[in-house]
Amino acid sequence: MSVWDELTGQSEAIAIFRAAAADSSLSDSPIGDSAMTHSWLITGPPGSGRSNLAYAFATALLSQGDPDGDEATRRQVAARTHPDLAVLSTEGVIIKMDDVRKLVSSSQFSPSVSRYRVMVIEDADRMAERTSNVLLKALEEPPPRTVWILCAPSEADLLPTIRSRVRTVRLRVPDVAEVADLIVRRDSVDLATATRAAREAQSHIGMAHRLATNEEARRRRRQTLEIALGIRSVSGAVIAASRLLELAGEDAKAITEERDAEERESALRSLGIEPGGTVPPALRAQLRALEEDQKRRATRSLRDGIDRIMVDLLSLYRDVLLMQLGVSTEPINLAIQSELVAASTTSTAVMTLATMDAIATARRRIDGNVAPALALEAMLISAARQEAR
Repeated sequence: MSVWDELTGQSEAIAIFRAAAADSSLSDSPIGDSAMTHSWLITGPPGSGRSNLAYAFATALLSQGDPDGDEATRRQVAARTHPDLAVLSTEGVIIKMDDVRKLVSSSQFSPSVSRYRVMVIEDADRMAERTSNVLLKALEEPPPRTVWILCAPSEADLLPTIRSRVRTVRLRVPDVAEVADLIVRRDSVDLATATRAAREAQSHIGMAHRLATNEEARRRRRQTLEIALGIRSVSGAVIAASRLLELAGEDAKAITEERDAEERESALRSLGIEPGGTVPPALRAQLRALEEDQKRRATRSLRDGIDRIMVDLLSLYRDVLLMQLGVSTEPINLAIQSELVAASTTSTAVMTLATMDAIATARRRIDGNVAPALALEAMLISAARQEAR
């Protein structure tokens, strides 16, 4: 099986990386002016498969003479244990400068078992300007056998100096049928469930997987739409904002709780401490560091959960707007089509657009560190006032 088989909807990008990997496997000389280059940037909307493609390319480069990736290397890359692979991903709001410094330092090492040393930075857009400048030096003067692969939503999210030193490959949003087919093959889900999940996730591969395989995730999404459709007054909007925040918290907790417990158990085991045993004072600092990392991850997970709710609300009002404009296209939220029809008759297209603008404003405010509860209240109060006109 080829390492590229798990990817979907990105045939043009796959062709570029496959050619680069094949070119690199045919030459014993350092990287030159060919299909292969030292630094890559993969851009695309959330859920388009940026990191999946990055690791597929890394696997192809690290496999000995096999641009389709050998099985042993695939397993090592999947587990992030390959000795010539270094990964920087963040579960906080930003990527720390010290983490980038460590990665840049390790990029100077020669490959140990493969032809290349591959450095992957997920969410490169989460680097502040000073942090990006630390990376810039490594991109300007890379060792001959080091390859950088950055991932970000768009080129505009990175400094111009970074953009000028990478080769950019842009991904497109895969269509619903492509995402559904991937979920059916990978997760053994029936086609109807996979198609609904892919449609409601708006072709976001990770979210589609979650909706297709997790009943609780589907329930929370359904409740989000019901809450929005049930707002009739300003007081109702305030109550709805509180409930949406609770749903986002439940979603974030569901994602992080099990992983946090596994990480703590693994840390205790590596320190030689039995489950339920007392942690010696000398080792408590290590567990505190783990707890701090988990708190940062919980903060980001809550933000992501709130943003998912607002994306779902945008899909709801998008469906309503298209009905108001008489556009005959399949709604994203096909399962509640009758409710959408009813909602489209209680307001005008102008009012619906104003509500969508309020959601976009709330997303910007939260991104600017406005308290989520206040941003959600302002958003829903604006929607309620539009409904009341």
